[in-house]
Amino acid sequence: MTRQSHLATQDVVTSSFPLPSPRYSIVVPFHNEEQNARALYDQLIDVMTSTGETFELVFVDDGSADRTFRVLNEISARDARVTVVRLRRNYGQTSGLAAGFDHAQGEYIIAMDGDLQHDPKEIPLFLDKLADGYDIVSGWRKHRIDNLWLRRIPSRCANWLMARLSGVDIHDFGTTFKAYRRDVIKEVSLYGELHRFIPALASWYGASICEVPTGNVHRQHGKSHYGISRTFRVIFDLITIRFLLGYLGRPLHYFGKLAAVATVAAAAISGALVVEKLMWGTQVLTEHGPLIIAAAVLFVTGLQLLAIGLLGEMQVRHFHEATGRTPYSISRVLPSKYSNALAAGRSS
Repeated sequence: MTRQSHLATQDVVTSSFPLPSPRYSIVVPFHNEEQNARALYDQLIDVMTSTGETFELVFVDDGSADRTFRVLNEISARDARVTVVRLRRNYGQTSGLAAGFDHAQGEYIIAMDGDLQHDPKEIPLFLDKLADGYDIVSGWRKHRIDNLWLRRIPSRCANWLMARLSGVDIHDFGTTFKAYRRDVIKEVSLYGELHRFIPALASWYGASICEVPTGNVHRQHGKSHYGISRTFRVIFDLITIRFLLGYLGRPLHYFGKLAAVATVAAAAISGALVVEKLMWGTQVLTEHGPLIIAAAVLFVTGLQLLAIGLLGEMQVRHFHEATGRTPYSISRVLPSKYSNALAAGRSS
């Protein structure tokens, strides 16, 4: 079916009948992709129509400077299944995805890039895994065609570190091509550049995760928005994720360990100097001045880290008490017959 016939069909259908609630939402952030947007739309329509399921397309224009928004606006005007979200400026991929997730209505959400390097024909692979009961299905660019030294080797090292530090055993954290259960992705707060860590963040809520091999093709139009600098930023994200996963609810345990190490080191140095002074009468101020300074700095550092940990504990307590948010996430509740009887009694 050609693009013209796609749009003509939508003119008839959407103008005559209300659309049912979508089962699937396809979220795609675009940034300067005017040459790829319409082609991706056509391919998505072909694939999703063949599934026989209800769906919607959520396109996010992340502050494009070209005609991307105009193209998306033309598509949306003719197809009621398309929602277009335009951001005021270029906020980055994480914010673009977050905006798309917030406007998605489907029970399941599939995210992908808008540069045609993700093949829509592979979406059924994700849908099959979702049907098997997985909460998150992550794409795996098993055979990458990117530059060996600038992209593939740094990416492999970063993915290995992410898997070890997060405890989530997948091979490709960096790809946007993923599928999520709506109730799971709504639990994850996205900001900064944390989109690649969604599986790790969702694992904190007990999400079940798997991955499927996907293709990796060269970009046909436009130029890549990623470079080697993104790999170095991942290191800082790793530190953030490791802290969030391990110590989000108990920051004093993290800072307390560092404070204990600094304080013990200061005490050891001070004790050694005192013993040397008492037993051999050494002039420690003149002979071990740098050690005395080091002990003092370590002691003050320990006190500061302890104070930071206590302030963190107060923030956590304030967050849970003020917002009423629970420190857990419920997947499902199976009430007992006794609970059902009580509910029926109250209603009568």
